[in-house]
Amino acid sequence: MPGRDIVVLGASAGGLNALRAVVGALPANLRAALFVCMHIAPDRQSILPKILSECGPLPARHPRDGERLRRDCVYVAPPDNHLLVGEHTVRVIRGPQENRFRPAIDALFRSAARAHGPRVIGVVLTGQLDDGTVGLKAIKDCGGVTVVQDPKEAEFASMPESAMRFTKIDHCVPLAEIPALLMRLIEETPGDAPSEVPAYVEVETKIAEQHMNTQEFLDNVERIGSRTTYACPLCNGSIWEIEDGPPLRFRCHVGHSFTAEYFWAEQSQNLENALWSAIRIMEEKVTFARQFAKRLRESKLAEIAERYEKSAQAIDGELSIIRDVIVGGRATVRNVFESEDAVGRHPGDESSSG
Repeated sequence: MPGRDIVVLGASAGGLNALRAVVGALPANLRAALFVCMHIAPDRQSILPKILSECGPLPARHPRDGERLRRDCVYVAPPDNHLLVGEHTVRVIRGPQENRFRPAIDALFRSAARAHGPRVIGVVLTGQLDDGTVGLKAIKDCGGVTVVQDPKEAEFASMPESAMRFTKIDHCVPLAEIPALLMRLIEETPGDAPSEVPAYVEVETKIAEQHMNTQEFLDNVERIGSRTTYACPLCNGSIWEIEDGPPLRFRCHVGHSFTAEYFWAEQSQNLENALWSAIRIMEEKVTFARQFAKRLRESKLAEIAERYEKSAQAIDGELSIIRDVIVGGRATVRNVFESEDAVGRHPGDESSSG
């Protein structure tokens, strides 16, 4: 029986140094395949495979969609594509964004859990907000092993803290101890797989793979969630609340996925965008009102011109209020996540970065 031969690693802010520390310390004869997902800009070429190849003996590269899965290799998620793990192949698919990202850590972790169950080791490293939490939960629900970098030493503690908050974590260790831990876990005999893959893991992996037509998607998402009154902040489509337990999260009718923190962040960004649009329209009204008032005065219609000038003055005052809201940060996500009552913060835990 194979050991734990699938290792998936997720990182975000501060992740480059963390990934180098882990991957660089693993041996060339590693008896497992490594899959790495780090949030990167979608419009830039990634040199992460080159960096990881140079820091240790394991070769790292962006895989081709459908290529055969092999050990002794580090597969790195390419920009603007999800990296997914099949039973015998690696998938590279431009599916819907999850938590505003493509590639997304949750999509990678979930696919590995579905295909390989207890043979999977999931590792969440430094990063902001909570990508990776739902993916680690999927790995645990499918019999795999969950590992997080100790938040106390992580450059950004939010991702490992979130995982610990919402998922049963088997190992929380400092970064320097993760390579040795992985070597030990890889050699261990996995436990038994669950009798069946949880519905949310199966359905959401299919969504990432884009293997369902519209009716199949609707039928399946209804199995794991309930429709809400919200609209998707990315495409304005219908939103379902996924009912697999905490953390609270959502999916839209085309597949965009959000945990509550990312959903709030997107709503906040949309609100700010709407306020800037309102400012633009109001400024146009002020300009038009004053231009029209000037023409009216030239036509000896001073009384009407005065009404337009007063209207322009009133709108100017309202503009100042809206600008103060934006400049003061009251329309953004920053107020919540940087306050003492930040979403998801442990009561009394002053070290949480939320």
